[in-house]
Amino acid sequence: MDAGLKPPSNYRKLLPYLRPHRSTIAQALACTLAFTVFWPLLAWLAGEIANLIGQGEVGAIAHLAAVSAIVFLVRGLVQFGQDALMAKAALAIAFDLRKKVFTHLQSLSLSYFETSKTGDLSYRLTEDIDRIGEVINKVFHQFIPCILQLVVVLGYMVYLNWQLTLATFLIAPLMAVLIGGFGQQLLVFSRRSQSRVSDLSALLTEVFSGIRLIQAFSAEDYEIHRFAQEAERNRRAKFSAERLKAIQFPVVGFLEAMSVLLLFLLGGWQISNNNLTGAEFVSYIAAVALLIDPISITTSNYNEFKQGEASVDRIFDLFAIQPQVVELPTAKVLPVVNGRVEYRHITFGYKPEQPILKDLSLEVNPGEAIALVGSSGAGKTTLMNLLPRFYDPQAGQILIDGVDIQSVTLRSLRRQIGIVPQETVLFSGTIAQNIAFGQTQVSLETVEAAAKVANADQFIRQFPDGYQTWVGERGINLSGGQRQRIAIARAVLLDPRILILDEATSALDSESEALVQEALERLMQGRTVFIIAHRLATVRRADRILVIEQGQVVESGSHAALLEQGDRYARFYAQQFSPS
Repeated sequence: MDAGLKPPSNYRKLLPYLRPHRSTIAQALACTLAFTVFWPLLAWLAGEIANLIGQGEVGAIAHLAAVSAIVFLVRGLVQFGQDALMAKAALAIAFDLRKKVFTHLQSLSLSYFETSKTGDLSYRLTEDIDRIGEVINKVFHQFIPCILQLVVVLGYMVYLNWQLTLATFLIAPLMAVLIGGFGQQLLVFSRRSQSRVSDLSALLTEVFSGIRLIQAFSAEDYEIHRFAQEAERNRRAKFSAERLKAIQFPVVGFLEAMSVLLLFLLGGWQISNNNLTGAEFVSYIAAVALLIDPISITTSNYNEFKQGEASVDRIFDLFAIQPQVVELPTAKVLPVVNGRVEYRHITFGYKPEQPILKDLSLEVNPGEAIALVGSSGAGKTTLMNLLPRFYDPQAGQILIDGVDIQSVTLRSLRRQIGIVPQETVLFSGTIAQNIAFGQTQVSLETVEAAAKVANADQFIRQFPDGYQTWVGERGINLSGGQRQRIAIARAVLLDPRILILDEATSALDSESEALVQEALERLMQGRTVFIIAHRLATVRRADRILVIEQGQVVESGSHAALLEQGDRYARFYAQQFSPS
């Protein structure tokens, strides 16, 4: 959809986020009302002081000056209350919104994240929500006070001389139309600019996460060129918005200047006709001066509101995305299982019209170790992705201990399935925190016991800080074998009844593989295990090996039995496992 044809603003959808903070907002508005009352008083004081100066009454001038000082002091106090209270409410609203967006993202299915840009999501959670918070703050901190100030001061101006005020309004409609037109065009440019920033952020995330590959392929110049192109698109989009604002302010400023000149002309005419005194005209001009800032701020805020509208739309676009894998309203907690797994006539494709698994059926007994063998794209990992409900099949059922997994809560299902992936994901934090990932009530002794089972305790204790050693981003300061053993310790601590080993040793050297393999064998004891692997040591020890081709099980049996058959598995063994 073209940016200019977007649906109406989503600002109204922010109202539920304001309600929990209505008390703070109400207090801020009370301060705003008190603050606004002082504006016509200041204009009146200016006129009175000007009149007294003309008469040379020093004592009266000193008295009014003291009153003015008190007015400015009280005005400053209520302004402080307005600003502090509104900042508190705006930051709290932004926090609530950010937390809800992050919670919503956690509920989305894996398929969404596989097609989304990480940098774009990060931008929405940070910059977009910060901008929304700033808009909320400015609505109550600046926009509403300025509107009230305009109303109150204009009322005072009508009281002084309605003819002058009527003349002032002659140019107001033109200014309103101009400001509205500028704001609408700015919204279009802002949406385009924020989209470019998101693209640039996504590119940076991609580059920094793959910097090792970039350097290995000497692709720095290629990435610099890509970055320059994206940065240039970002620059152009931002410049379009800034150029529009640069045009707007001189135009509006010129109209404001013409309004002031017209006032002086008409004011002189009113004084010559004895419809206005000199002191009243000074007071009137002071009132006009008091309008300059609120008009300027209102114009600027209107532009920012239009820019913020793009951020609001982007945030609520996320809320509109629904998870593909959902719990039934009647979902129950899955009790501790024995580990019997059954796939019944499963058909699944990431694109339904292109099925990867086709009417696949499989039964696995509790404590049985199943190895999945086949070429890339045959459906091995896809079959395992269905078990913890990362995806739901288009047809068929998956049962654990006779219970349909779609009838239980996702949390209770996934807590009983441990996964040791090929590429271990570690988070910034200590080694102990990474082992206890997802579990908050775990003692250090329990963590250490899990690490011992995973053959990780020895290398962890070699670090100066032991289990409190800080793990860098993605665990870059650990070797592949060390990261894998931490992943195994994480699975040991979870104590799942069902275990999925997805190429868990494929990227390790021989020494690391031996340590990891030993840890895996301890972890596998007494559990139902699914092994996706090409390494002979793991596959040969499986109770049953399944050969998968084009989404179907074409062979099943032990290592020895399948070799004896001399069919697909035997050929696979000869090609990939036999010594060269």
